[in-house]
Amino acid sequence: MSALTFILICLSAVVGMEFVAWFAHKFIMHGFLWNWHADHHKKDHSSGNWWEKNDLFFLVFATPGILSIILGSFTSLVWFLPIGIGITIYGAIYFLIHDVYIHRRFKWFKQLDSKYSRAVLRAHGAHHARVTKEDGESFGLLWINRKYFKSLRG
Repeated sequence: MSALTFILICLSAVVGMEFVAWFAHKFIMHGFLWNWHADHHKKDHSSGNWWEKNDLFFLVFATPGILSIILGSFTSLVWFLPIGIGITIYGAIYFLIHDVYIHRRFKWFKQLDSKYSRAVLRAHGAHHARVTKEDGESFGLLWINRKYFKSLRG
């Protein structure tokens, strides 16, 4: 496999994961696994418990990346390796934006200030405005609806 093919497959996996994350968030997390995700929508985290049931999704979403890297590394299915790396890169991006930047679970960097970063915060804030699994909005992370950019003007 050429380096260009490897990079293109990897980048395609990163981009494709935004759709996978949107789908999983809308139909799984706000669907049949709401009992795992519900504590993430609670406004009061004063119990002192840093962990949420929602953190179990980390294991669920890490598994395909790990399996793809293993398959691509130790079998003749070499194209699984860039897919696994792409999934892992998206997971790292998701972690940094969602857990570090939006929810400030780790104080690793100061508040970002750009039109895009403010739109991300507004979209995620709109998502968390709902504390039930119904009537949610803004299920993606990186692809932000234009209305969250427009709401920044004026």
